[in-house]
Amino acid sequence: MQFKKWLIAVPLALTMLTGCSIAEKLVYRIDINQGNYVEQTDVDKLKFGMTKEQVRFVMGSPMLVENGFPDTWYYIYHHTEGHSDSIQKNLIVNFDPEGRLLDVNGDFVIGDRFFESIN
Repeated sequence: MQFKKWLIAVPLALTMLTGCSIAEKLVYRIDINQGNYVEQTDVDKLKFGMTKEQVRFVMGSPMLVENGFPDTWYYIYHHTEGHSDSIQKNLIVNFDPEGRLLDVNGDFVIGDRFFESIN
């Protein structure tokens, strides 16, 4: 009699414990995109000495411009695909006090023509 109880209880307990994780994978989750979607082709268009208006035309409005530091723009992109881990990409654009582009940092590489003259 004791064996029959264990024979029923163990599979039932295992089913209940794994049921939550299986059910979570069966539920559909939408992809969530937040922030500025930045592509390497857009970063390649940036050139040393561009004005803030020109950078805004190429990249769009920045996600964040800190109070007190108006010459540093942050482009932040956050992507969560379904049940996968989140991915975040950052691009930091720095200007000199006169509003000219100095450098670009973050998860993207500056283009080969970054230091060429602006036409």
